[in-house]
Amino acid sequence: MSTTLIGLLIVLAVVLVLLFWIIGMYNGLVRLRNEVKNAWAQIDVQLKRRHDLIPNLVETVKGYAGHERGTLDAVVQARTKAVGAQGVASRAQAEGELSQALGRLMMLVEAYPDLKANQNFLALQEELTSTENKIGFSRQFYNDTVMRYNTQIQSFPPNIIAGMFGFGESEFFELQDAAQREAPQVKF
Repeated sequence: MSTTLIGLLIVLAVVLVLLFWIIGMYNGLVRLRNEVKNAWAQIDVQLKRRHDLIPNLVETVKGYAGHERGTLDAVVQARTKAVGAQGVASRAQAEGELSQALGRLMMLVEAYPDLKANQNFLALQEELTSTENKIGFSRQFYNDTVMRYNTQIQSFPPNIIAGMFGFGESEFFELQDAAQREAPQVKF
């Protein structure tokens, strides 16, 4: 074999290794991006469940506390805003407002002992509590996934591949208002 042929084979081998390395990195970035999308979809599922529970909860409370219209309307309006929110930041904002409105609704329940003993209300309250926990876990998983993805596309050398193929950073699910960071006080 001539040295030219050996040199050509070495160059070809290096190009193939480099090509497979780029393909591997690209596929890893695609996998991480899809994990972020999946994590967001999991939050969406739990938020939908929460949004579906709220009208039943409001109707149950309305039967006992009909004259507390302002609080009930605030919950309904916050739910409507949350259902219509688009994007991570606006969704986080709307969901935080909904959490605050639900907290006020639950504080209102304190004034109605018959309502606190109502089996339908207790079941709805338990479902809502369970859903809130699932939302919290889903948000945490989403933010962990976003962190892994963003770290990968910012690290060298994957950042070169990310830039070449248009992989952009994902937004974290963060509450903007400090008051929203505090859990609503619910006492039964």
